[in-house]
Amino acid sequence: MLTVNQRTYQPPRQPTVVVCVDGCEPDYLAQAVAAGRMPWLQSALAEGTGLVADCVVPSFTNPNNLSIVTGAPPSVHGICGNYLFDTASGTEVMMNDPKWLRAPTLLAALADAGHSVAVVTAKDKLRRLLGHGMKGICFSSEKADQATLAENGIEDVPALVGMAVPDVYSAELSEFVFAAGVQLMRTRRPDVMYLSTTDYVQHKHAPGTPGANAFNAMMDRYLGELDAMGCVIALTADHGMNAKVGLDGRPDVIYLQDWCDRAIGTGRVRVILPITDPYVVHHGALGSFATVYLPPDQPAAPIVAQLRGLRGMELVLERGAAADRFELPADRIGDIVCVSERFTVIGTSVARHDLSGLDAPLRSHGGISEQRVPLVVNRKLANVDPNRRWRNFDAFDLVLNHLQ
Repeated sequence: MLTVNQRTYQPPRQPTVVVCVDGCEPDYLAQAVAAGRMPWLQSALAEGTGLVADCVVPSFTNPNNLSIVTGAPPSVHGICGNYLFDTASGTEVMMNDPKWLRAPTLLAALADAGHSVAVVTAKDKLRRLLGHGMKGICFSSEKADQATLAENGIEDVPALVGMAVPDVYSAELSEFVFAAGVQLMRTRRPDVMYLSTTDYVQHKHAPGTPGANAFNAMMDRYLGELDAMGCVIALTADHGMNAKVGLDGRPDVIYLQDWCDRAIGTGRVRVILPITDPYVVHHGALGSFATVYLPPDQPAAPIVAQLRGLRGMELVLERGAAADRFELPADRIGDIVCVSERFTVIGTSVARHDLSGLDAPLRSHGGISEQRVPLVVNRKLANVDPNRRWRNFDAFDLVLNHLQ
């Protein structure tokens, strides 16, 4: 038995693979299955367990991947976005450094207990967080050709996988993750493997479209190969995805910094968009969650009341209420948290968002409307309540503790 972050886990009894499909709205899988493009998943749903779970809000990549591998919400592990305002230094920073982690990962604990562990993630921004303190294999598709035994526990990854390193803005970046997972299982047979993709495809293609179905068919083939090797597989997602456009097909944006500058005074308020990361071409750093830092002399309540009246705003909360509702570390969010509606995103200032890279109508995430995600296990489960509120970070608990 292993206890991590107040959750207890049985050791893996057979090779166990947890997959986080970035941006996987449940409808992506439903439409692909209906079109006959995912025969493995169709079989897994019939012979295993299919649930719909809630991800962490903000529904972004870093908070949810870290929730899955810690089995806990951001209030425990500390990663509350891809990006934050560090009040101690007065700077805005990426949350890629393990120094921001406040809790150990299950992956590291499993490795310390003597189990072989492998992690493959699409983008390198996640690698150091997922692999923090972990003895084993941990590399990204993005920088697979730079992997070394000392840093990543493996070398010559492209030769192993049989693929060149793909462009970071491509479906192949995620395919590399799956291909690497299959080859690692064939050649190293790790006890536990965590695979995490990128949502490049989901930002561009709606459920049921040819691009989305082709991606899911690719994923299904690799998962079928892992299943054939005897793996227990849990499939979940870090967040869903929705169109964020008006009737004219243009991004429907609340430019929150511009609004605050007009309402409170230019330069007195700082708006942080936790979706921000180095890869903004496909979403323009526009998501449905923002946090607002007010000057000390500005009470939050009247600003909250005004923001709640904005068209397209779903929820506006003061810090304490937001931390409680979304299980966030209160010291790492602003005085106000804003969540926009399903078809609306939040930006800072018009001048600060370059949308020239968008070659398709904007699709993005971050809000409550992207909270529902799949949670599929290719085995029947025992002692589970189908009516409970499932979370994506229950994935390891299901595959280690609840197999029939």
